[in-house]
Amino acid sequence: MFSLSSIPPVTKNILILNILFYIASLVLAGKGIDLIQLLGAHYVNSPLFEPYQIVTYFFMHSKDFFHILFNMLMLVMFGAHLERIWGPKRFFIFYIASAIGAFALYNIIGVYQIIQLKEQLTQLGYNITSINQIIANNELTQIPLLHPEDTGVLSDYLSKSIIPMVGASGAIYGIMAGFAYLFPNTELMLLFPPIPVKAKWLISIYFVIELYSSFQNYQGDNVAHLAHVGGGITGFILVFIWNKNRSTFY
Repeated sequence: MFSLSSIPPVTKNILILNILFYIASLVLAGKGIDLIQLLGAHYVNSPLFEPYQIVTYFFMHSKDFFHILFNMLMLVMFGAHLERIWGPKRFFIFYIASAIGAFALYNIIGVYQIIQLKEQLTQLGYNITSINQIIANNELTQIPLLHPEDTGVLSDYLSKSIIPMVGASGAIYGIMAGFAYLFPNTELMLLFPPIPVKAKWLISIYFVIELYSSFQNYQGDNVAHLAHVGGGITGFILVFIWNKNRSTFY
């Protein structure tokens, strides 16, 4: 039977913190306080970015229950196993590094896109400082539309500046990459269809899907695929360095 006492300490504390942050975001949303906006990770050149978001974002999740459910299941399934092997200190370093790696790659493209949008808006006659102040004050209806054809550029700039990244997915992909490297031949059972697949194949497929999705522009897709890729790459590199002399795989 599953119990919290069977989960190693760092994994257990991360699990509890994620659940508490999720509940708090739902409760405070009903009181008009948007924790996702406050603690989610905005691009570093967004007027809403705060340095603490680099850490707080991976304890936040969207209101979609399946977002946090999937992440926490993967955390307990794979993270707990890695912590038992490495010990709490190394696993904690690994988890934080994967999450920060996810944040870094997520920013590489987004920051560049915001710079381009700023240049376009400036050329169209907009005052970026004024727009950023309006965004910071949450007074979006006060942004003037100088020309009807500017709607697309202005809308893109607002969405890039306002919509934050949330979730432990980047760190989770790091954990999955680490597990696949250490235990490539371990068979994982799929739910649909219920067939066993080796970890190295299943997790590699997940990674390739995220990598492909990172360069697609699907309508309504708000998933930070680049963050997943960044977390996975960071996790893989760390495990590779820590185990470069390893010759046995399971």
